[in-house]
Amino acid sequence: MGSTAHQPVLLLLPPLLLLLLLLRVPPSRSFPDTPWCSPIKVKYGDVYCRAPQGGYYKTALGTRCDIRCQKGYELHGSSLLICQSNKRWSDKVICKQKRCPTLAMPANGGFKCVDGAYFNSRCEYYCSPGYTLKGERTVTCMDNKAWSGRPAFCVDMEPPRIKCPSVKERIAEPNKLTVRVSWETPEGRDTADGILTDVILKGLPPGSHFPEGDHKIQYTVYDRAENKGTCKFRVKVRVKRCGKLNAPENGYMKCSSDGDNYGATCEFSCIGGYELQGSPARVCQSNLAWSGTEPTCAAMNVNVGVRTAAALLDQFYEKRRLLIVSTPTARNLLYRLQLGMLQQAQCGLDLRHITVVELVGVFPTLIGRIGAKIMPPALALQLRLLLRIPLYSFSMVLVDKHGMDKERYVSLVMPVALFNLIDTFPLRKEEMVLQAEMGQTCST
Repeated sequence: MGSTAHQPVLLLLPPLLLLLLLLRVPPSRSFPDTPWCSPIKVKYGDVYCRAPQGGYYKTALGTRCDIRCQKGYELHGSSLLICQSNKRWSDKVICKQKRCPTLAMPANGGFKCVDGAYFNSRCEYYCSPGYTLKGERTVTCMDNKAWSGRPAFCVDMEPPRIKCPSVKERIAEPNKLTVRVSWETPEGRDTADGILTDVILKGLPPGSHFPEGDHKIQYTVYDRAENKGTCKFRVKVRVKRCGKLNAPENGYMKCSSDGDNYGATCEFSCIGGYELQGSPARVCQSNLAWSGTEPTCAAMNVNVGVRTAAALLDQFYEKRRLLIVSTPTARNLLYRLQLGMLQQAQCGLDLRHITVVELVGVFPTLIGRIGAKIMPPALALQLRLLLRIPLYSFSMVLVDKHGMDKERYVSLVMPVALFNLIDTFPLRKEEMVLQAEMGQTCST
């Protein structure tokens, strides 16, 4: 009953004194181990609390709590919280997810992230078409708020694309060794930014005349990253040929172009004193066969049995030049001297296609002679009259291959002077070229 004896004493104390007594009494002694602050809950964090000595509740006045955030999170606020007398903890804390620096967007590319720049987020880089990724394709935001690899970047490593025409095979044009070949200039295409340099050509340009053979054509183009794109093709030119012809014996051959290619023409002629038999010209045809027949040169057969002087001269038209030597008598000194000089220069006469015609005497004892052939007196007289040759004095007449009276002489003429004159004739100049090609010349 002792406990009830003290109750009236407390009740009799004044209220102010009672409050002072209560404040002076230590709380732990007055209210041992009493919950005081609200429980701590930290999202994505762990709380480790230590109650005052001997206490049970982890929220009692004076309790100390350590706050630790889970991996990938960082603490905002104090890491140590104390339960205060105002029933509040000493600070407010929160665990926020860690965040890495924002990745820089690579030029000509980009990246995709699973969870932005937050912890454990995976970001994968990619490049625009035509660009190649350099560096790590995938990076991860780590606990130290750094990315797991160096930022990647995009470079243009793919060469530009350019497509050339296919191989072009052509046949040389008729009577030529070349053919004109054309094509469209190829255009380059860049798979990156589309900016290219000018197309560079190596070889003959389109529209050129290509000679016989195999020709390599190459186009090159560069992009801004100096990547090179090339394409190549060939132009093959073939010449159709009929096979080489040979000049006839005692004759000449002159061919156009290369002499045996398709469309080439070969013309034939004979040296003085020979007549052409067969085709005067042959053409290499598309079927690779020569037109016409093979020519030959036969010794010229002068017909002295013709009835007129004009018919006699016609036999020499475009074949031989004539030097007509006329004298009233065989004893004429000029005649004998001239004939002797001409005999000494027989090679020069043959080289210049000159036939010597002798008219000796006076009708009716007139004799006409062409080499070993004797013409009738009447025909010899017609020739004198036709060419208006004096009957009673020595004279000579030079007639060209077209029957034209080119020069007259009434006295001796040196063969070299005669030859120099003939060598100025246009037709003779062509003959000289052919004879030089054939190697025909006189040693003296």
